[in-house]
Amino acid sequence: MDSLTETFCLIDDFCQAFAPEWEKRLLAEGHKKRRRATSLCLSELMTLAVLFHQLRFRQFKSFYLLHAQRFLRAEFPGLPSYQRCLELLPRCIVPMSALFEAVKGECTGISILDSSPIAVCDNLRIARHRVFAGIAARGKSSTGWFFGFKLHIAINHRGELLSMKVTAGNVDDRKPVPFLCRHLFGRVYADKGYLAQWLVERLRQQQIEFMTKVRKNMKPVERSPFDQALLRRRSLVETVFGELKNLCQVEHTRHRSYGGFLVNLMGGIIAYCLAPNKPRLPLASTAPALR
Repeated sequence: MDSLTETFCLIDDFCQAFAPEWEKRLLAEGHKKRRRATSLCLSELMTLAVLFHQLRFRQFKSFYLLHAQRFLRAEFPGLPSYQRCLELLPRCIVPMSALFEAVKGECTGISILDSSPIAVCDNLRIARHRVFAGIAARGKSSTGWFFGFKLHIAINHRGELLSMKVTAGNVDDRKPVPFLCRHLFGRVYADKGYLAQWLVERLRQQQIEFMTKVRKNMKPVERSPFDQALLRRRSLVETVFGELKNLCQVEHTRHRSYGGFLVNLMGGIIAYCLAPNKPRLPLASTAPALR
């Protein structure tokens, strides 16, 4: 979805249905508080957050000052100052999380799980890092140690995101799997890091076949040629992570608040969901029935 008008209409239609229900469920603080309208409505804020990632800018400040304020005045006549926009953006966190549920892909019976580190600072600066102190944690991935979070995702064979979860960097990859698979069916493929008999049994109760490769010191497990091929092509999820990080830029080390981190993450996730071309596996229509 490349058109700014199409993106805004999609988000505005969602906000018109979501905002009233959200307002009903907000908890009051017990005293009256003025709630004046902002110069940018919720759908305009969300559109800017997503557009930043769609246009592949590397810094939100340069996007806002050099592109939005120069060329998008007609589309966003109420653009405030850059500082005021930063103050308003955290209001998008909950609506954008709900929007993800509306734009994510559909389960096809073939799903792939994996996680990837989201570093929030350079390793040399961990000792003096303050923004995510007490929230982020040190973790280790296949590329080494990092300080930050982990992004856990499930995708289908068309490269569409099905579910996601963010955890601290030291959380075991297997722990979020039941949450990621709560709406899935068929077969789920993962790497050796997800090996666990309790996890196989847990997903079997959800009518899901969980498949991973086995380690060299384990007995071989007989798989069908179809399952063996999909386990070899499980690297599709790595390509999805590559696009999320390098094109949609869900990872960088310039965050100054936890709210800014979440807005940037969800903006990149939604921009990926709306992208017209995604990496995919060319599966034939003769694949075995999975439901």
